[in-house]
Amino acid sequence: MSAYGVINRPQRTSYLPTTLWNSLRVESDLGTPSFVTIHHIDRAAVERIQTGLFNYLHCIFANEVDKGLTYPQEDISDSAAFGAYFFGGDVLVAIAGKGDPPAIKSEERGVREIEQSLDAARNGRTWEECVAGFYYVKPNYPGRSSHICNAGFMVPPSQRGSGYGHILAKSYLYYAPALGYKASVFNLVYDNNTASVKLWEALNFTKAGLIPKAGRLRRKDGEGEEYVDAIIFYKSFEETGPDADDQ
Repeated sequence: MSAYGVINRPQRTSYLPTTLWNSLRVESDLGTPSFVTIHHIDRAAVERIQTGLFNYLHCIFANEVDKGLTYPQEDISDSAAFGAYFFGGDVLVAIAGKGDPPAIKSEERGVREIEQSLDAARNGRTWEECVAGFYYVKPNYPGRSSHICNAGFMVPPSQRGSGYGHILAKSYLYYAPALGYKASVFNLVYDNNTASVKLWEALNFTKAGLIPKAGRLRRKDGEGEEYVDAIIFYKSFEETGPDADDQ
């Protein structure tokens, strides 16, 4: 629960379109660039259709929290706690492509929409093999400020180094406004998380503030803990969107 109490996300009656994105990863057997599809889901859809996906996402996120380097939580091993936190908002899951890219249904402002189910994108693989990343989007504040959203991103360790974090971030600039939000705030981007800081700077997020000693994080060398400053990043979604060159 936040300092404002429970912040409810808007109720959805339908899912946003699945989108297609270019990947930096090269398929070794073909020598050609691969692709990623991003799917809008919620807890009900995962439990109704996608057996095992919720548990896999929970495992990846809980392991990251347990490292004590990037998220403020100290423990989220309980599945109910994970569900309430992560699936308390809209969730987007990125699936690494396999085979030929699906046909493009429509394209606007560089965003390519397709018709493909999550299970079709999975294409017989395990979730460990195909999930390239995932993130939630939900209001950062209640009521009269609920038009400003927050998001939390995760790339499984086995998928890192392929540019998937950049794809998730670019897709966020499409999905968050499409969900009705006017702007984004990231409350706690720890300044020793160099990759994250560089990513949001590259996407023209504004450093709205700095909170000294905001995080009591584990040292990367494993020797105890240290206090780390956190950056507050802000971006308005008005007149912005993903660039076609990154699609």
